[in-house]
Amino acid sequence: MALAALVPGALLGWAVYAAVGGSGDDEAAGTPTASASASSRTSPSASGEDEKPGASSTAEPSAASGPLRGKVVVIDPGHNPTNFEHTAEIGRQVDIGTNRKECDTTGTSTNDGYSEAKFTLDVAHRMRALLEKQGATVKLTQDEDRPFGPCVDERARIGNKAGADAVVSIHADGSGTGNRGFHVILPGAVDAGGADNRAIVEPSGDLGTRIAGNFVRVTGSTPSNYIGGGTGLVTRKDLGGLNLSTVPKVFIECGNMRDSKDAALLTSGAWRQKAAQGISDGIVSFLRG
Repeated sequence: MALAALVPGALLGWAVYAAVGGSGDDEAAGTPTASASASSRTSPSASGEDEKPGASSTAEPSAASGPLRGKVVVIDPGHNPTNFEHTAEIGRQVDIGTNRKECDTTGTSTNDGYSEAKFTLDVAHRMRALLEKQGATVKLTQDEDRPFGPCVDERARIGNKAGADAVVSIHADGSGTGNRGFHVILPGAVDAGGADNRAIVEPSGDLGTRIAGNFVRVTGSTPSNYIGGGTGLVTRKDLGGLNLSTVPKVFIECGNMRDSKDAALLTSGAWRQKAAQGISDGIVSFLRG
């Protein structure tokens, strides 16, 4: 699906939010700053640990009922909190089809030291709880249950092996100060080396568009002001997690950790709950057609 065809769907969510008086801002790059009303609702915490979800739960979901019964969702929390202790392991090169890249990276962090890896895992836990309530079977690529990784190629294989109906990789950006807002990364068509994702480009575009619209609606965030031309949608062919996927998959950069205004959102447990809700609502919309 061409990017131009995806933009109206995503803009629909932003238009709905604007129609009810929202302004808001968020993530990876920065568009306008978050609205005063959004700020008053999030009560940022520098520690980033407020309003803890049931992160440690490992119980199998009860999928006996709910609109997503029979659906499998894989959540890919970007990076790993202990990657920094295993630089040699995560630095080894893996094949992503179009070229070779590092197994993984440490990710970024806020200026106060709240890591992207902690952020992504927290949002993943919140999403898991929300989606399991809808009846979905939810799997995480990592749950701080391994010393590092998994590598980007293994992350793709986890979703493929699960036969996932949707996969979302959670991230936060590390761009320059003043760059704000979120963006969703869609897979470009790749048929090279061991990668052939052509069959999932169109459904992934639909998934990403729905996530973008719902992310705006729930969080009040606006699309990135530094990438995506204001659409909040970016297509890339250099990410192993997308190149090697054979099931619908997108990445979302929820905000720019290096911008103080975005960082205030990303370190707020209340805002992370909204982010999880917005992403989850986009997944539900996609899976229900």
